[in-house]
Amino acid sequence: MKQQEFFSSRWALIIATIGIAVGTGNIWRFSRIVAQNGGGSFLIPWVIFLLIWSVPLIIAEFAIGKSARLGPVGALGKTAGKQFGWMGAFVVFVSTAIMFYYSVVTGWCLRYFFSAASGDLFNTSDHLAYWNDFSSGYAPLIFHFIAMVLVAFVVMRGVTKGIEKVTKFLVPSLLAILLILFVRAVTLPNAIEGIKYFFTPDLDVILNYKVWLNALTQNAWDTGAGWGLIMTYAIYMRKKEDISLNAALIGFGNNSISIIAGITIFSTVFALSSTDAMVQVSQSGPANTGLTFIYLPLLFSKISSSNLVNIIFASMFFLALFFAAVTSLISMVELATRTMIDFGMRRKKALIIVASAGMLLGIPSAIDLNFLANQDWVWGVGLILSGAFISFSIIRFGVDKFRTEVINGFGSDVKIGKWYNFVIGILVPVQVVVLISWWLISSISWDPEWWNPLHAENLGTVLFQWGIIIAVFIILNKTMVKNIFNENFQSQIPNSK
Repeated sequence: MKQQEFFSSRWALIIATIGIAVGTGNIWRFSRIVAQNGGGSFLIPWVIFLLIWSVPLIIAEFAIGKSARLGPVGALGKTAGKQFGWMGAFVVFVSTAIMFYYSVVTGWCLRYFFSAASGDLFNTSDHLAYWNDFSSGYAPLIFHFIAMVLVAFVVMRGVTKGIEKVTKFLVPSLLAILLILFVRAVTLPNAIEGIKYFFTPDLDVILNYKVWLNALTQNAWDTGAGWGLIMTYAIYMRKKEDISLNAALIGFGNNSISIIAGITIFSTVFALSSTDAMVQVSQSGPANTGLTFIYLPLLFSKISSSNLVNIIFASMFFLALFFAAVTSLISMVELATRTMIDFGMRRKKALIIVASAGMLLGIPSAIDLNFLANQDWVWGVGLILSGAFISFSIIRFGVDKFRTEVINGFGSDVKIGKWYNFVIGILVPVQVVVLISWWLISSISWDPEWWNPLHAENLGTVLFQWGIIIAVFIILNKTMVKNIFNENFQSQIPNSK
């Protein structure tokens, strides 16, 4: 099976991949985590971990996907050895499990856009009750289905006619909306206080190890590094395209958008909040929705004395949030679809199966926030293990060999030095051990019954669900890898156009 589709240009690839990285985490989780971790003090370790976690893993995913021309199961099987194809299957499953509830979140964003645009969002003064009324009904289920259908239609059309065409519109539109909101936010009275808090570091806070761990966590969850999504888009890279420069552009582009969103939200909160601004911006609320769906609508109602102006800005914010969610959801659906294509299915049949499974398995998260929180906890932490498996595959291949032959091979504009060997071979595994240990051990402290797999967010539920999935994939490893390599044994990387 020869590679048939390619992104039409480098910028088409970069824009699509930025669409992976930029999601709801940039706009709502980032600001909340900054507020909980000392404002400007958080930004220093956050940038450091961009350089020693996100960018190295993005480089790795680009290189593995480009060289293997297979999804994570076959790609890690080629890189680490066929006996480790199950690791690629775990990477795929984690991102697919996230897809099941991320489509629900995408539906929330769409629903709130309609609520803001119609003015209905401003017909109440109790936004917590408004959210509870919405989330406890069947509306989230309907919007979950709508989100899955929209994204499935895009992926059905393939890479150039679907993914590339849509992300070329959505990502620039998202950036344009954020810039408009940014300009309005920084011109609000007292906005400068929010900007000062956002950028002013405090030495005492910087020395707190929890701030560093949260900065690493934000990078692990925010940039798309280690998800297998970038690896999948890299399948469609042209042979002559550079890896390292693309990775740097995506990593810094993603974090730049987080900065824009952060300035916008902090400026707005400090300008319009009549109470403790930090209490408001750091609150998580049900399923970590407090800032976005409960508090920000209240702020948007105060931006201007004109209700029309408030409606316009609130609509723009939730439209931007929806665009960010859609571009990320597209990549998750493509990852699962491409994996099935590797097993010999045609795109249409594979997509029908993936979309149907997404609709069905997203239902529990749509109707129960506790179930959504459980899945977000289990598979959110699972992303860190995915990053570990990608790093492990490179170590098995030979880090220096991978750097010189794969990353710095044909098409490389910027050569990566030996520093990469240390980062991907030692620093990334150390970060994985520290992060997973911290999150899982911390979960013991907040749940006395940490061993109980039926609790929403604890050690027991993580180990139970991970254990089942890993055991199944190890048992099926030989069959999975054999089928993929039998299907693709004649595959070659064609010359670029």
